Amino acid sequence: MDPARANAFRVALGQPGNIAEGAALPPFFHQLYFWTPEPPAQLGRDGHPKVGGLIPDMGLPRRMWAAGRLAFHAPLRAGTPATRSTVCERHARKEGRSGPLGFVTLRHEVHQSGVQCLTEWQDLVYREDPSRDAIKPEAPVARIDETHSEEVSFSSTLLFRYSALTFNGHRIHYDLDYARDIEGYGGLVVHGPLLAQLLMLMAEKHLGPLETFQFRANAPLMHFETATLCLKDRDLWVRGPDGRQCMAASV
Repeated sequence: MDPARANAFRVALGQPGNIAEGAALPPFFHQLYFWTPEPPAQLGRDGHPKVGGLIPDMGLPRRMWAAGRLAFHAPLRAGTPATRSTVCERHARKEGRSGPLGFVTLRHEVHQSGVQCLTEWQDLVYREDPSRDAIKPEAPVARIDETHSEEVSFSSTLLFRYSALTFNGHRIHYDLDYARDIEGYGGLVVHGPLLAQLLMLMAEKHLGPLETFQFRANAPLMHFETATLCLKDRDLWVRGPDGRQCMAASV
C-alpha cells in the first residue's frame, strides 16, 4: 500500500502529504488500492468493467453506489502489502416506482500481515436510463441541528483526480456530456465514496478512531454545488445548497 498514493490523495484534498511508511492510513483510504483494471473491450458504455462475472448482468445500464458499511478491526499500514477478497453476498432484481431496479451487495475483506483489518459491505443499485419526461424523485430535507459543520466545494479537477486515484472509470464523474445527455444529471456527479470519505475524516477528527461506519446516498451532488458536512453526536450527513440531504451516515 504505497504511501505515495495516499499522500497524493491528501494533497488533492488540500492537506499535507505526510503519511510515512509504516503509518496508519486514514479510514477508507483503502479505496485508493486494489485496482481491477480491464482492457477497453471489457468496459461498459459508462467506463466501468462490464457486468456478468462477479456482478450478474440484470440488463440495467446505470450503476450507482447506494450505500456502504465498514467495520474497522485493525489499522492498515502504509508501505505494507495487503490483500482484498470479494464475494457477491446477494443480488436481486425488483420493480420500483421508477421502473426495474437491480440490487447487489459485495463484501470485501482486507488482510495485512496475516490480520483481517477491515470488512466492507458495498451496496450497488442498477437501473434503466431516465426517460426525458420522468419526474425526478424528491430528495429528503436535511437536518439543521448539527453541532459541527464544514463547507466543502468540488472542482472538476478534484473529481478527475479522485477518479484516477481510485481507478474509477465511471464517466458521470468527468464526462459532462455523458453525465448530462445519457444519464440525465445536471452536471458532473460528486462521487458518493468521496462524500463518505470526507464524513469519515470529519468523524475521526471529532470523535477519534472509528470502529464502524455506515452511509447511504440520498440525492446526487453536482460538481458546481457547495455542500455542508454535518455532525451531531454519532450522526453525520451532507446537506446540499438547497437544503436537500445528499448523504446520511452514522458512526
